[in-house]
Amino acid sequence: MKPNLPFTSLRTFESVARLRGFGRAAEELGVTQSAVSQHVKSLEEWLGLRLLNRGGGRVSPTEEGARLAAAVTEGFGMVTSVCRELRDGSTQDLNIVLSCLPGFAFNWLFPRLISFDQAHPDLPVSINTSAKLVNFDDEDVDLAIRYGLGDYRGLHVEKLLSEELFPVCAPELLARGPKLETPADLAGHTLLYDDIADIGGSPPTWEFWAQSSGVVLPKPARIRRFGQSNMVVQAAIRGLGVALGREPLVIDALNDGRLVRPFSGAVKSQFAYWIVCPHDALKSPRVRALRDWLHEEVARQPRLDGAAPVRP
Repeated sequence: MKPNLPFTSLRTFESVARLRGFGRAAEELGVTQSAVSQHVKSLEEWLGLRLLNRGGGRVSPTEEGARLAAAVTEGFGMVTSVCRELRDGSTQDLNIVLSCLPGFAFNWLFPRLISFDQAHPDLPVSINTSAKLVNFDDEDVDLAIRYGLGDYRGLHVEKLLSEELFPVCAPELLARGPKLETPADLAGHTLLYDDIADIGGSPPTWEFWAQSSGVVLPKPARIRRFGQSNMVVQAAIRGLGVALGREPLVIDALNDGRLVRPFSGAVKSQFAYWIVCPHDALKSPRVRALRDWLHEEVARQPRLDGAAPVRP
């Protein structure tokens, strides 16, 4: 007689063992940490074994837990792989679903996506914009572009874009004043803050830029805070203040003159944009085509020279 396996608890345990933590597993699965803990406890009681070592704020699998986690990972991976192959073999759904942050979609991806459509007219791409990490097991997503340090365990990860940081503003703001020729002149202006950039580590904030540049960030005339990167870029274009430009998000606006750099100098962000997908996803020709196109677009992107702009 086949045992009635607790699949939800098994999947939850696999996430905890792989991510080495209840909190990270809860975030991945989209449930509470309490629910994760309860599922693991129920599984341990069902097996009559301790599966995790807990202590000192750390979680690691026991010998039995590691064996079970490996089996569950392999099993779910095989199921996912077969489902992808079946879907790819269907002529009814050739749609590719790409997940990325809204700011990246609006400012970098959308202006370039038409070139993919022209090169691959038989491969429609749908965009899922979300700040949440993708759960590839539950969500209909083929490929994701994530922003961070690249620590996405259990997934295929490759760097897409590094990030340079530098102040930007509308040319009209420079023309009307106050003066903006050095970092000290920021005291006379409104600084635009991107709250979504504060995601732990050393995020690309004004304070990080100042410290990395070796300058003192003056107290600005005022601060405007925004909850989306795209809103910061659009506010800067409309002359509402000075933004901390993040190269992938402002490169097109710089090239067409909607934004300028008031003074030279840039610092490298510790964060980057990463292509993330299940390890077997790149077996799909559709997914490989999109991945390769993304890298080709990055290679075609003009480089910043670090020079200050010609002033209006």
